[in-house]
Amino acid sequence: MLGIAHVEITQFLKQHHLAQSLTISEVQTLAEYVTHAQFHMDQVIAEWGTLGEALFFCVKGEMAIVHHTADGDEVEVVRVRDGEMAGEMSFFDRQPRSARILAKSDDTQVLVLTRARYQRLKVEKPYITVNILEQAIISLDHLFRNLSQNYTDFSTYIYGKGKR
Repeated sequence: MLGIAHVEITQFLKQHHLAQSLTISEVQTLAEYVTHAQFHMDQVIAEWGTLGEALFFCVKGEMAIVHHTADGDEVEVVRVRDGEMAGEMSFFDRQPRSARILAKSDDTQVLVLTRARYQRLKVEKPYITVNILEQAIISLDHLFRNLSQNYTDFSTYIYGKGKR
């Protein structure tokens, strides 16, 4: 991978769902469009309220999606683990981020795809961007299912089974 010496293609292929439908050549092409970033425990990867100018693919470690409550507290909504993506909502809808993304392990490593590089990739290699979009849909589905289950559990706890 050009510019990403310490993250091997085989690790990327093994861990990322995105790469399952790409050839090795396509993964190598994608690798030319991303940069590597490393974060420590609780370091901010993306800040709440900022415009999503990048997508993050977790290569190693974990990221937490943290939401602000009305009273100013922070609540972890979901964990993003090896092989998963984060930051897709703001990236695609061009709205300010509704949550903070934090590293949740001491050696969290991510691949970063900026909007400018995504736009170029979209023109030059549309098949790869279709796969990124599919993974974004899967990621959002995972988030929605997690939130739906949490809401159901909470409602059952508050109102009792079969009520509300």
